[in-house]
Amino acid sequence: MTTFRWYLLWVALLFGAYVAVEYYRPKQLDWTPTFQNKDKIPYGAYVLYNVLPDLLGVAERDVHTVRVPIYNQIEGEDEPDQSFEQELEAATDSSQLVVDTTAIAENTTQDSVDQTATSSAAEAEDADYEAGLTEAGYPKATYIFIDDEFQLSASDCRALLRHVARGNDAFIAAEQFSRQLTDTLGFRSEVSLNRARRRKATIDTKLLDSVRLQLTNTQLARQAGPLGFRLPALGAAYRLQPDSLMRGTELATDTAGQAVLVRVPHGRGHIYLCSVPLAFTNYFALQPRTGNFAFAALSYLPAGRTVWWDEYQKQGRQGEQTLLRVLLAHDALRWALYLSVVGVLLFVVVEARRRQRIIPILKPLPNTTLLFTRTIAGLYRQGNSHAAIAEKKIQLFLEHLRTRFHEPSLDLNDEEARERLAQKTGLPRPEVDALVRRINFLLTARQLSDADLLGLNKAINDFRKAAS
Repeated sequence: MTTFRWYLLWVALLFGAYVAVEYYRPKQLDWTPTFQNKDKIPYGAYVLYNVLPDLLGVAERDVHTVRVPIYNQIEGEDEPDQSFEQELEAATDSSQLVVDTTAIAENTTQDSVDQTATSSAAEAEDADYEAGLTEAGYPKATYIFIDDEFQLSASDCRALLRHVARGNDAFIAAEQFSRQLTDTLGFRSEVSLNRARRRKATIDTKLLDSVRLQLTNTQLARQAGPLGFRLPALGAAYRLQPDSLMRGTELATDTAGQAVLVRVPHGRGHIYLCSVPLAFTNYFALQPRTGNFAFAALSYLPAGRTVWWDEYQKQGRQGEQTLLRVLLAHDALRWALYLSVVGVLLFVVVEARRRQRIIPILKPLPNTTLLFTRTIAGLYRQGNSHAAIAEKKIQLFLEHLRTRFHEPSLDLNDEEARERLAQKTGLPRPEVDALVRRINFLLTARQLSDADLLGLNKAINDFRKAAS
């Protein structure tokens, strides 16, 4: 074996070892916050979703994953079409949303959030409101939403509020909420910068790397310990800021007293709002010091009731997956796809630039055949070589007869050849014989004059015109 082959063998072995190491190397941990119930990564919701039956006291078959919009799930039909203007009007008019949620009440005469109403009128209104929302056969279900952002349309918001008003509960854990919901319930979600203060100092000096959350319920707070629940500051940066219209109860706050978990009554049910969705993920649910926060927050929900776990806002409708999902599911294939797309785009750009160069204007080549022929003919005429001109003229004429009348071996001295030529051209035999005699005469003459050459040219042209 030569030295070069040894080199090739070592290269092949090293390449195989590299492939084996890359294949069996532990996968890098994915810290992307997906909040999906199928993900076992740190910021997925696989653990919480699987303990819901035990946590809420229901059977596994009573926990349903929802992959349709809120309106479709609650009303059991497709969401009605709305123009952009209607959506915008519904999104900006918070009072209209409140009215829509109570539209099914038979005797509702004023807004539920009117601060100037008397206590007796408010009690009468609530009684009429609850009576109007009583519907036989309406499903009792707890709707749970856990995501970093909670967005919904106007029709979804009205459907969710009607669902809660009929005596159901909704649990929403998100950092940012839809404007329709915030305007209706009267709160906002804002970022809170937690800072540590030095003693006897009047200004903030240092950002905290973690946040301590505590429950307002004394029994639950006692189980959490004196230090409460400590979460990273970046994962618990949002706080719920209620306004004057909000009638909510704070269930959990930070050390500064800012709410992170609020219960808002609506109709006959309640809406639970939490601004720390990261606490419900696998990583924090499995930690002894932080796991009880998610379980304590969900313990406020009624037990023994059907649970709807929303995955529509995180995964979309069932079956709505890209055709490239296999490639996008693996890092190596995903990067190969990206590099291929970039390479194709670069090729298109470079190739297009190369093909779009300015096309130079080229002058057409002059036709010098006629000029060359005239020059040669002039040389012959100046040398009085009429015999040579006549010979070439006769040869071109005979070649024309062979190709035009399919006579490969035409011999004008042959009697049968002249007869066939007369028949194919349709000319009288005497004319053919006269032309042949003129040709033979000129071929055997020692010297030709201008008149002889002109006569030959005229006879040939006449013959070609008559034969065509």
